[in-house]
Amino acid sequence: MRFLVQRVKEASVTVEDKVMGKIGKGFLVFVGISNWDFESTDTLMEKKLENAYDIADKMVRKLIGLRIFEDENGKTNLDMKSVEGQLLIISQFTLYADCRKGNRPSFVNAGDPEMAEKTYNYIVEKCRKEMDETCLGEKVQEGVFGAEMEVSLINDGPFTILLDSSDICR
Repeated sequence: MRFLVQRVKEASVTVEDKVMGKIGKGFLVFVGISNWDFESTDTLMEKKLENAYDIADKMVRKLIGLRIFEDENGKTNLDMKSVEGQLLIISQFTLYADCRKGNRPSFVNAGDPEMAEKTYNYIVEKCRKEMDETCLGEKVQEGVFGAEMEVSLINDGPFTILLDSSDICR
């Protein structure tokens, strides 16, 4: 699982000329889910999803806890909750592009779409719970899984971090 995190002053996502999500200060998070996230000795889909959800829990905790907002001294010491930030979460299978051979990327490592969508939805809901939202949709916005999206942002910094479950979940 990969989260490409961009600290933003604002961001939005549009699908078919309709704004689906819009945030102010916070993180624009592109989420990539791989086939490896579903590895399990069990062949049942539920067990494979449990494995992905365990990984997602760790990744979301790391995401929400990232201290990359500046404090009063200009040091990156503050997390999302400290600055009352927002999240815009976008699914992006291309984070698992394999460009080792030729010039056309392969996406064979991207997660099975059905299972990846379930995991993506789990991540969005987990973020909502972690952000202690009382009103759904206020702090956490999302794109549309599998849709052609237009994403706009004003990057703050720029400050971009890649969270990879192979590093986070060891």
